[in-house]
Amino acid sequence: MQVELRHIHKHFGAVHASNDINLTIPAGSIQGILGENGAGKSTLMKALSGFIFADSGEILLDGKPVHIASPADAINHGVGMLHQDPLDFPPMKVIDNFILGRNGGLFPDRRTAAKEFKELAVQFDFSIDPDAYVDMLTVGERQQLEILRLLWLGARALILDEPTTGISLPQKEKLFATLKKLAAQGMTIIFVSHKLEDVEFLCNRVAVLRQGQLVGEMLPPFNVDKLVEMMFGKVVSFGGRYPLTPGASTLHLEHISLEDVRLQIRDVTLDVRAGEVIGLAGMEGSGQATFLQACAGLVRPVAGKLSIKGADVTGQTHHVFKHKGVAYLPAARLEQGLVPGLSLTEHFVLAEETHGIFINRDQAIRLAQDRIKTFNIKGTPVSTVESLSGGNQQRALLALLRTPLSLILLEHPTRGLDIESTMYIWSKLKERCAQDGAAIIFISADLDEVLQYSDRVLVFFTGKVSSPLDAEKVTVEQLGQLIGGKGWEAIHA
Repeated sequence: MQVELRHIHKHFGAVHASNDINLTIPAGSIQGILGENGAGKSTLMKALSGFIFADSGEILLDGKPVHIASPADAINHGVGMLHQDPLDFPPMKVIDNFILGRNGGLFPDRRTAAKEFKELAVQFDFSIDPDAYVDMLTVGERQQLEILRLLWLGARALILDEPTTGISLPQKEKLFATLKKLAAQGMTIIFVSHKLEDVEFLCNRVAVLRQGQLVGEMLPPFNVDKLVEMMFGKVVSFGGRYPLTPGASTLHLEHISLEDVRLQIRDVTLDVRAGEVIGLAGMEGSGQATFLQACAGLVRPVAGKLSIKGADVTGQTHHVFKHKGVAYLPAARLEQGLVPGLSLTEHFVLAEETHGIFINRDQAIRLAQDRIKTFNIKGTPVSTVESLSGGNQQRALLALLRTPLSLILLEHPTRGLDIESTMYIWSKLKERCAQDGAAIIFISADLDEVLQYSDRVLVFFTGKVSSPLDAEKVTVEQLGQLIGGKGWEAIHA
C-alpha cells in the first residue's frame, strides 16, 4: 500500500513538531525515518496511525485521501503501529491480547483465533505460546505478538517506532528477517529509528527529520556521514574510550547465588572498584536484570555475601542500599522510573533531599530549568513526563540522579537516545566516575555500547555468568558468540 503525507502540520503549544511534511512511501518498500530525539519522528507516525490529530494536511493511501480519527480507523484502513513500548496488557494471556481490537461481540471465537495465531507464528518462525501470560514474555516476544496481532487485524502498512531498543542481537536479526519477508509480500514498512547501522542494513530508502522538518531523503548506497550531518545539522565527532584508574572497592560480591522464577545464578564473586564501569551483556532473560537488582537491594541473594564500601548489606532493604549511595535506574521508564501525571519540576523536587515541610516553588523551578538545560531535555518545567518523547524521558530519568553516589546501576541507559545524546550522557556518567569516584554497572543490548564504555564485561547465558572480560581485548563477534552460549570453555580455561 502506497502511503502519502502531504503538508502535515502539528503543534504542541509553541513547539512545531511537524512542519509542512511531504513524504511518499511506495508499496513494498522499507522506509527509514531518521532523526535525533525530538525531531518529530514519533509525532508524524502517530498522526498517520490515528493516535493524534494533525492540525492540517492530508493523508493518502493508494492515492485516495483518508480521514484517520483513531487507531481503530487506522487499522481499518490497513495502517498499524508498533510502539517503542509495546501497548499490551501484561496480566493477560497472549491469546487475549491477540484478539483485542477484533470485532467479535462479547464472546469472541478463541479457538479459531488461537488456530490462526499459531498459523501466523509458524509463518514467521515465532515461538510464542498463546496460553502464556504476557508478563512472562521478553520485549522481543512482545513485539512479535504485536506484529502478529496487527497482521491478523489486516495491516498492510506497518509502522515500527524504535523497535530495536532493548532487544537482543538474535531478536533483532529475527525482527529484520520478518520485516524483509513482509516487504517482499508487498507490505509497506516504516522503520523509525535513530540508529544508523539499523537503517543502513534494513531500509531501501531513508527520510531525515530535524526539528520537525523533513530535511532530506536518500537512497542506497547510504552516505552515513551525510546522514549524521542531516540529522544534527553539523558533523558529529565520535569520542574515544574513557579509561580511568580504578580506586578502592565499592561493591564486593562473594559467592553470591540468586534465584527467580525462570533461572538460577550460582556462585558469583566480583569486586567493583570506584571509577570502574562494568557492562552486562546477554540475551534478555539471561539473568543480568536479576543480578543488577540484587546489587540494588531489590532482590535478596539465597547465598553469599554482598558488601558496599566494606559494609555488609546482605539481605538489607533497598533503602539501606540507597543510604549507602546506590542508585538504580530501571528500563521501564514510565512504569518504574517516573510518575505519569507529575511534571519535570515535581520529579526533580521529589528526587532531592527534603528540607522542611514546604516547597520553595521559585527554587524548584530554577532547579528544573538547570536540569533541563544540563541534560538537554526537550521540555519545560511544567511538562508532564508522559508528554515527553521516549529519549527525553530517559534523559529526565538520568537527571534525577543525586550527587554524590557510590554506585550507579543502569538498565539500558541510552535506550531511545540518538548518537549525540548517547555520547553526551556517557560523558556525564564518566564525569561522575572521575569526580565522585562512582562505579557504574549497566545493562545494554547494544554490544558496541558495552565495549565502548565498559572497563570490564560480564556475559550472562541462561543463568551462567562469565568471569570479567577486559573490554579492550574482546570483540563484538566474541561477545555475540558468548551470548549465544558458544566459546565458554575458552574463557574459563
